[in-house]
Amino acid sequence: MTSSKTYISNGQEPPRSQIGATLEALAATIAARRDAGAESYTSRLLHDDASQLLGKITEEAAEVVEAAQVGEPDHLRYECGDLVYHLLVVLERYGIPIDEFAAELNTRMTDEERPEGGVMLHPEHVNRGK
Repeated sequence: MTSSKTYISNGQEPPRSQIGATLEALAATIAARRDAGAESYTSRLLHDDASQLLGKITEEAAEVVEAAQVGEPDHLRYECGDLVYHLLVVLERYGIPIDEFAAELNTRMTDEERPEGGVMLHPEHVNRGK
């Protein structure tokens, strides 16, 4: 599904899920950059001091809040993109596959809300924190 602000390139068929296909491609790109060397921003985030990456999460989350408060949808979308990218880098750095993250989200939904065939976490792996 596209909005008035989006399009699909000529001759291309849309994937079943735009967000799913996009997140999977981005996660694969991030994983592939693990060994790209110091010239790669993503590789540095994956290998350097974790506090740098975690600080970016804080920074990007604050920018999402600021953009939302201003109420400019294009800027908010941009900042959300930055935050999601950095969150996917966190998942990669700590060895959490994208499908396992999907299982986390699916486990939080009711049977009626969850997509058919959606992957789930085994109960012994559900950890709600403190």
